[in-house]
Amino acid sequence: MIVLLTDFGLSGPYVGQMKAVLCREAPAVPVIDLFHDLPVFDIKAAAYLLAAYASEFPAGTIFVCVIDPGVGSHRRAAMVQIDGRWFVGPDNGLFNIAAARGEDVQWFDITWRPERLSASFHGRDVFAPVAARLARGERPAGEQRDLTQRLLPGWPDELWEVVYIDHYGNAMTGVRASKLSRQARILVHGRTLGWARTFSDQVPGQGFWYENANGLVEIAVNQGRADRQFDIGPGDVITRQD
Repeated sequence: MIVLLTDFGLSGPYVGQMKAVLCREAPAVPVIDLFHDLPVFDIKAAAYLLAAYASEFPAGTIFVCVIDPGVGSHRRAAMVQIDGRWFVGPDNGLFNIAAARGEDVQWFDITWRPERLSASFHGRDVFAPVAARLARGERPAGEQRDLTQRLLPGWPDELWEVVYIDHYGNAMTGVRASKLSRQARILVHGRTLGWARTFSDQVPGQGFWYENANGLVEIAVNQGRADRQFDIGPGDVITRQD
């Protein structure tokens, strides 16, 4: 399968154009929309989310990831194989967290180019066709690179920031819950939150943190919106109190 993660939103033509290429080039391969509302231009937030969500998909999955404020510049295009899954998109940090946590990593600079290449839409013109070729069992032209340092400077193992607000107002962070004890408390804009196993363990209106279904620390309010109650959004820093 091919999985799409972008910051395009669904109100314009961009997702549809990418899917049209995938349908044309690999019509038998299912396409899954995972995220299209990632924080706009926020490469770091997307990188930590991708690393958390990719592990839920089977080997052979191809992720096409487009958060690409540097499109048309000298930034490289990458196809990276991490523990049996492929990741295709701009080489701007999107894949570095997943690569740092992976065991078997092969990194390639994409050298294949289409006859028509726009300056501003490589998702359609480069990344979707490359993903389709990988799905067909082909290997587009690329140069393998030795990735000596997978984590970028200033990018920690755990990102103590909000990286995504979901439909319910819950605030996902870039921290893996496995790195915290249940006694840990989270400080959010002066409010201290304790751990709960799930929403119904708290009274309505009560804030807490919990391990979400993909292993991340998530800040929530039972039957409420954490983003509004705590005035938080992507990029806001949280801290830990043990």
